Amino acid sequence: MLGKYSALKQSYARLLTGGRDPFAVVFDEILSPTEARLGSSDVLLLGTNNYLGLTQDPSCIEAATEALQLDGTGTTGSRIANGTYGVHAALEEQISRFLGRRESMLFTTGYQANVGILSALAGRDDNLLLDADSHASIYDGARLGGAKVTRFRHNDPDDLYRRLRLLAERTDPASPGENLIVVEGIYSMLGDVAPLREMAAVKRETGAYLLVDEAHSLGVLGQHGRGLAEEAGAEADADFIVGTFSKSMGGIGGFCASDVPDFELLRLASRAYMFSASLPPAVVAALSRALTLVQERGDLRTRLHRNASQLYDGLTGAGFLLGPTVSPIVAIRLADPETAVTFWNRLLEAGVYVNLALPPATPQSLSLLRTSVSAVHTTTQIARAVDAIATIGAELGVIQAEPVLQRIAS
Repeated sequence: MLGKYSALKQSYARLLTGGRDPFAVVFDEILSPTEARLGSSDVLLLGTNNYLGLTQDPSCIEAATEALQLDGTGTTGSRIANGTYGVHAALEEQISRFLGRRESMLFTTGYQANVGILSALAGRDDNLLLDADSHASIYDGARLGGAKVTRFRHNDPDDLYRRLRLLAERTDPASPGENLIVVEGIYSMLGDVAPLREMAAVKRETGAYLLVDEAHSLGVLGQHGRGLAEEAGAEADADFIVGTFSKSMGGIGGFCASDVPDFELLRLASRAYMFSASLPPAVVAALSRALTLVQERGDLRTRLHRNASQLYDGLTGAGFLLGPTVSPIVAIRLADPETAVTFWNRLLEAGVYVNLALPPATPQSLSLLRTSVSAVHTTTQIARAVDAIATIGAELGVIQAEPVLQRIAS
């Protein structure tokens, strides 16, 4: 039955010849949002999406504990059955207020949010226009809905406009369907940011709808942390905002918020919403508190961007080729998968955990070491990581020579 995966099996076996299995790392103890114990060693966590460091915030833990005692460990039902508690409705209202939208829907995971919304929004007569570097959940949602999918070049508003004009020329006026543009705030592999102002202008000119996936930009971008749509001044153009709680919010779950009329019908049309058990009340309570902290603690975003700049500038100064944008996701481009695997293993031996990202899961079939920073990383920790990465990079010949160790900021 699994014989069709023989090529995958061989690729996986070659990957393991480099040392530890990068896709089966088990942390024995989480010491803090930035440190963990792996076997008998402590490692610096530089490969999580814990952007604001809220996974161990005392007030979030307290909120979860209280809800656990009050409502138990789970709902044992979907939202349309017995799985809607007061905390679920309250969090949806809180999200709507935060984003300035009339309605919002909770999903059990961020993946389900994209799958559930896109498969319900765009049907067989509609067109989905997807950035070529879109997340797997976006492509999966597109397939489930049966819409016609058109990919445009990554972060290229001109190509998006050209493809929309071609679609208009080929569309039967008797059944034109709708066009839905899907972009992400921050792209998860290279950390680059969508040119949303220009995308929004294309949306307005062509009469399309626009969905912005703020998974990695919620809590990170914008004066109030609402994401790229806020930072770009394009909130009025974003018809649907999708996001996750497993990044900046430090939990799990996803949502979609909108002002589109009859949005509530999606609760009856989205299979991912209808047929999944709802989030445990303890998780929802922690998320509600985290969302409050996003609004109250603007200093966390300030520290996050300071840390991102320190990491990006340090690695650029050391001679590495990175993604095009300074963001909390800092990706190191390497020549081939073999070098990336060796580099990843050497870093882990040096006490620094990052993500290994290999083709075909990467844009342009790149081999990447994907690092990410948190607001609660210290400057000393980031300097240590830069020094370790630069030292190993020089030893492997990835950069020309070992740089002078980065001076730790006071």
